[in-house]
Amino acid sequence: MSREALLAQWREETARGMSGWDFSHLDGRYQVDPLPWDYPARVREFLRPGVRLLDLGTGGGELLLSFHHPYQLTSVTEGWEPNWKLCCRKLEPLGITVKRYDSQRDKTLPFEDDSFDLVLDRHESYDLKEIRRVLKRGGFFVTQQVGGENSLPLAQQLLPGFQGNFVGFNLENQLPLFREAGFRIMVSDQAFVQGRFLDVGALCFQASVCPWEFPGFSVDQCKETLFRLQSQVETLGFVPNLEHRFLIIAKNRK
Repeated sequence: MSREALLAQWREETARGMSGWDFSHLDGRYQVDPLPWDYPARVREFLRPGVRLLDLGTGGGELLLSFHHPYQLTSVTEGWEPNWKLCCRKLEPLGITVKRYDSQRDKTLPFEDDSFDLVLDRHESYDLKEIRRVLKRGGFFVTQQVGGENSLPLAQQLLPGFQGNFVGFNLENQLPLFREAGFRIMVSDQAFVQGRFLDVGALCFQASVCPWEFPGFSVDQCKETLFRLQSQVETLGFVPNLEHRFLIIAKNRK
């Protein structure tokens, strides 16, 4: 394929966008080594009858709906307007309570004190003070987070001089904050695993929908690096990527 044809293909990938939090466009194009824990399985351990559940930053509710928890006991938040509108169309008709909330912008969660037995958070920012406020005494907070080293080596190839926006966001630094906020740590783990982009277009799509990890990325700005990565795919078979994740399960001690 010519350089111009590759550039056209990559530009199309960056223009595609995404609805909800659905990376199915990368199915068969991105592989990643398994984490040492299973987040959905961990969540299901807490989904007992009668549990009032809050899912922070639910995206389009893709993972949430797979739990099949009673809708009338389920609430969600979403801060990105396209996803919030999607939740209103998709989740509210089921009886799920949908609230717009962004922990980096809004001061308080739109719920009363002691509202929930369980708060979930997969890859969404959080305010520990607010989570503890809306949790009942003895309630649980289960979160899997994308650590600050995630995709950083690859981003630095594409964006020379980029130091990362979230360096230091890791298990070691978060655990003391949880304890100071009044949580008891029940489970904690952290992992660095390898991902593999099987084509450069898949990388372009990922960079375009995760601008906080690839700020200022564009095909034209990064084209020479992209061509080098294309050569790597042709010889190695993939572009390596670092994934950084950590898991915390904490109990409210109030």
